[in-house]
Amino acid sequence: MVTNVLGTELRCCCRDPITGFYRDGYCRTGADDIGLHTVCVEVTEEFLDFSVLDGNDLVTPMPQWGFPGLKPGDRWCVCVTRWKAALDHGRAAPIDLEATHSSVLEFVDLEDLKAHAVKE
Repeated sequence: MVTNVLGTELRCCCRDPITGFYRDGYCRTGADDIGLHTVCVEVTEEFLDFSVLDGNDLVTPMPQWGFPGLKPGDRWCVCVTRWKAALDHGRAAPIDLEATHSSVLEFVDLEDLKAHAVKE
């Protein structure tokens, strides 16, 4: 069983738009996922702006990669290092703890993750 940061079964992050390294809706990872797309975020304008300035445009659609471009409120599996960089700069997007892969705990403390949990 693939687990989340809470130790329970990994929940789907989003299917509209379809996310995940494997484009199955889950923030799973594997040997081919060099970026570790393991954090399920609900993107904010602040996070999107930070990502663009940090060299990762998540706004512009790129159909050739099956990427629709994101707008505030969308959920998306982002790279753990990108989310951590946003955290370090005070621009972290809220995360869905149940849809965030357990491997994220190798990079970020659970308390930091809980402090940025999506308010359901």
